[in-house]
Amino acid sequence: MVDIRRIIPSAIMILAVSVSGLARPAAGSQPGSQPDNGRVEAGPSQRARQIHGRAITLDTHVDVLSPQYATAALDPGVDHPKLQCDLVKMVKGDVDGVFLAVYTAQGKRDAEGYRRAFDSALARLDAIHRLTKTMYADRCELATSPDDVERIAGSGKRAIMIGVENGYPIGTELANLEKLYRLGVRYLTLCHNGHNQICDSCNPSSRLGDQQSEHGGLSRFGEQVVARMNRLGMMIDVSHIAPESFWDLIRVSKAPLIASHSGCRGLNDHPRNLDDSQLKALANSGGVIQIVAVGSFLKTTSPQRRQAIAELAARLGIALDRGRPVLGEATEKQRAEFFDGLKEVNRRHPVASLGDLVDHIDHAVRIAGIDHVGIGSDFDGGGGVPGFNDHSEAINITVELLRRGYSEPQIRKIWGGNLLRVWRKVERIAAGLQPAEQR
Repeated sequence: MVDIRRIIPSAIMILAVSVSGLARPAAGSQPGSQPDNGRVEAGPSQRARQIHGRAITLDTHVDVLSPQYATAALDPGVDHPKLQCDLVKMVKGDVDGVFLAVYTAQGKRDAEGYRRAFDSALARLDAIHRLTKTMYADRCELATSPDDVERIAGSGKRAIMIGVENGYPIGTELANLEKLYRLGVRYLTLCHNGHNQICDSCNPSSRLGDQQSEHGGLSRFGEQVVARMNRLGMMIDVSHIAPESFWDLIRVSKAPLIASHSGCRGLNDHPRNLDDSQLKALANSGGVIQIVAVGSFLKTTSPQRRQAIAELAARLGIALDRGRPVLGEATEKQRAEFFDGLKEVNRRHPVASLGDLVDHIDHAVRIAGIDHVGIGSDFDGGGGVPGFNDHSEAINITVELLRRGYSEPQIRKIWGGNLLRVWRKVERIAAGLQPAEQR
């Protein structure tokens, strides 16, 4: 691995992170087990800056919700007030690379629905290529392999990687997976909110008429998707899938799995989180959980916050499904106004802190092991907690990990080393699955 040594500008001021009053594991068992002493960090220490600068810092989930991304209307080359991730914030926070997630809401599973979804995904992929190839080729570059990531980070540019959130757009054509791979996609989240043709979701959609379970896990087509992804070298993302789908994946996938933006169910019993048995199985597969920064996944949401979010959605004309805004059905304008209004909801009713996020890192490390944990913020799609509300504040995670007793090698694993290791293994397995004449 390339040893990246960069200097973070001294002018960057990072918000102080209060760590008082947070529940801590018993001292002495693992990194992260130091008891809380009520201190408030005045800012990142020189050691934290050095460690953060030497690490390859990667975030595996930043949403691209609009095909207007990478245009004058939504320019990620400036410090954009509506983006938690842009090139300016990445430089300020010394974040080396991000997976931009091409999001597609779940819709009807018919020829027209699949066509619309694939076209929508292609429009967002075009936007990402526009970012890296024409708008800001001097500041960022598309990375399609771990070697690319290390080379780009070493050059001082930002590494831009691509994931697709929801397998719905591929329809029933495995060839569409290969099209996505050729366009640079290196992970696929098998489903989103609502069952699809590939697998059951952990959040069935009442608006689509979902029952609690449809396939009992992976569908037969889903098993074919997994096999093709294994051969392509495309990482399989288990975030959003039902537990039954997860266990089917453990059974059928030849390559390790990732959870690109999930939390720990042992700390918060949310359907989007992985329980301890899943964390252990993920680790045994060689995979990694990338801890998310969505407050409701990290900590139970108060009734007051739920009500405020429901009122915000209703005011904007956004439909609700079991009390949750159905953003997939909202217009781009509604989504933009929702996330703008959410800032005030977060101010009045904060659901979680940076300390809660690192508590989930601690828990995942204790259960899965230090080699199987990373970070996937879900910025620009609902992620963000005080202290880590955009990429300019990324060093605060390093500060808190260091305060809890993590060593530099451990911090470097969490920030990107583990993800790169998994990615390389997925590539090696794919190479081994190719016919001998293609090797």
